[in-house]
Amino acid sequence: MTKLLSGTAFITGAASGIGYHTALSFAKYGMENLALADIDRDTLAQAAKSVREKYPGVQVLELEMDVRRTDQVKAGLDALVARFGRLDVAVNNAAIRGPTSATDQTDEGAWADVIETNLSGVWRGQKEALRVMLGQEDRGSREGRGRIINTASMFGLFAPPKGLSHTPYTAAKHGVVGLTKADAVIYGKQGIRINAICPGWTATPLLQQVIDDPNQPMLNQEIERGAMPRAGHVDEIADAIVFLASPMSSFMQGASIVVDGGFTLT
Repeated sequence: MTKLLSGTAFITGAASGIGYHTALSFAKYGMENLALADIDRDTLAQAAKSVREKYPGVQVLELEMDVRRTDQVKAGLDALVARFGRLDVAVNNAAIRGPTSATDQTDEGAWADVIETNLSGVWRGQKEALRVMLGQEDRGSREGRGRIINTASMFGLFAPPKGLSHTPYTAAKHGVVGLTKADAVIYGKQGIRINAICPGWTATPLLQQVIDDPNQPMLNQEIERGAMPRAGHVDEIADAIVFLASPMSSFMQGASIVVDGGFTLT
């Protein structure tokens, strides 16, 4: 297998779904050290065990972390540096689905929880990753001081279809795209690349439950509407993140890479 990656990666929301499969893809393509962060300690331990079993040469650091807590995010990055010495790639992926009710029926606390997790949590991860990367050696145009990939969504670029109310989620993911662009301008000259990945319908465990629910026909109808009428596999999203983390994307900055099977084309 071609070695596209090397060094140390930090991934939030790493216990399942896109985060877990990103860890597997990073290990597959050569990353030697993985710091896996998640709020769910037990599921995180299972994910870390799975990575170690599949790739016994990879060093795995487990970080129980709530991205809504500044102290926990900072402590996690400090633990990473203490263990591995350098941070090469940060993937700010932790997110929740949040309420699917219309705005006039949505509780303010539920709104705030989505923003705190899906937007401010990404900001905290990015801030602490930048703190570490700015103190590191710049390894030239291909690697720089480090790379940051933020998980946004196709709903960070446009609104959900009528009948699928995801306003807090959509607002937060639009914010992630804006955060990515704004900081890409500021930190590009300092050798830090920042890009966003915008997945479409992806068969994470959570979405698969909805896809399989006969009482939720609208989602399947929307998936069928795409140019490729299926949900994406989590490893397909993870492999796109590998591309953004690798030297192959070294002249990309502030980009929002859509991986949606052509849904946005329709």
